[in-house]
Amino acid sequence: MTGGKFLVLGISVILVVEALIGLITGVDYKKTCVNALNAMANNESATPKDFLQAAINVAIEEVEAAMSRPADIGKVANNSQEKMAVEDCKDLLQYAIAELQASFSTVGDSNLHTIFDREAELKNWLSAVISYQQTCVDGFTTPKLKNAMSNDLLNATQLTDNALAIVTAISQILQAFNIPLNSTASSKKLLDDGFPTWLSIMDRKLLANQSGGDQPQPNAVVAQDGSGQYKTISEALAAYPKNQKGTNLRYVIYIKAGVYDESITVTKDQVNVYMYGDGPRKSIVTGKKCFTDGVSTFQTASCIAIGNGFIAKSMGFQNTAGPEGHQALALRVQSNGWISRHIVHNTVTAHGRSRPRETTGIVIQNCRIVPEQKLEPVRFKIPTYLGWPWKEYSKAIIMETALGDFIQPAGWMPWSGNFALDTCYYREYANRGPGASTDKRVKWKG
Repeated sequence: MTGGKFLVLGISVILVVEALIGLITGVDYKKTCVNALNAMANNESATPKDFLQAAINVAIEEVEAAMSRPADIGKVANNSQEKMAVEDCKDLLQYAIAELQASFSTVGDSNLHTIFDREAELKNWLSAVISYQQTCVDGFTTPKLKNAMSNDLLNATQLTDNALAIVTAISQILQAFNIPLNSTASSKKLLDDGFPTWLSIMDRKLLANQSGGDQPQPNAVVAQDGSGQYKTISEALAAYPKNQKGTNLRYVIYIKAGVYDESITVTKDQVNVYMYGDGPRKSIVTGKKCFTDGVSTFQTASCIAIGNGFIAKSMGFQNTAGPEGHQALALRVQSNGWISRHIVHNTVTAHGRSRPRETTGIVIQNCRIVPEQKLEPVRFKIPTYLGWPWKEYSKAIIMETALGDFIQPAGWMPWSGNFALDTCYYREYANRGPGASTDKRVKWKG
């Protein structure tokens, strides 16, 4: 290697690629990786950066190739849930392509000395892609359709996982080729105030403000009594300025006390939305969409946030479908953002991380896990747990949170027998309240 570039003089293409893969610990799909990178290995001036871009690009091509498959599967879907799962897949694969393209551009905009500093960001994007692919498959309840979609996405999922493996080992790869690293890795650090460095100074001030005072001047005020500009949150979101995307400006919505029975969506184009209320028990977004009504679980949330930079503070989110509605969500956030002080109503976490390198997980911090009013009288008759491992590498952290007395002493519940009990990652830290004692918690390896 000279000047950070591979020299392939007299060396077979396959050996060059396998040498690169040999530096990556735990690549799960080596044959797929070798086949994908063969073309790049013919380039005598290729650098590790070029190989990483090539790995991401082939994943993009595979997802794009799979885009037509949900429509084909939809032709044989015979119920509303399956047809909605088809539509969800179309959206999810579009989200996956967008994240992959962002990853590709980020690598392209970096040089060999600074690419390590973008590792955390790249891992988050690629992990999101895997989650989108898995969520697409999980939306189908009919085994035949689920298996068909899973097979159609197999190559795309494997290639994305390989790209994630390369990113995870990027420092190892660069060091092996004597390429100095920019080791600031600022995107991985927390500041002294506990917030990640990617949050702007203004956003940290917004979240650090515990009193509710000194809030920014709202662009829109929502009040059911007519004292604001709008009576619904959806109307306030519809007024989002068309020329705001691409700026760092916040679109601030103040939601006065009230129970807002509406389904709201912060769209992909509505970036940097900051939504705050009068408190999690005063400003509440509620809904009752559920799986048994023919709505896919993915679409049942009372509030869906897609646009990047979303922040909600002093707000409550709930879904009142009840257990008879089967799966139902109160809040779905797929943006890069932050949720502050939301209420979790008798919620069981069931995180779906399917691969160990994914950086996804559920973190509940500085919240209150308490029974909803209707549950209060019978809270000891209905066992409530902090979570169960839905997928093999499920991850959840409950920290600095008040836990009500209805939390079962065991804390965590198995999903199915011994499944994932050794590979899940569950942690509790500095919690308080009658349900916070860990003396009788499960003793799983995870």
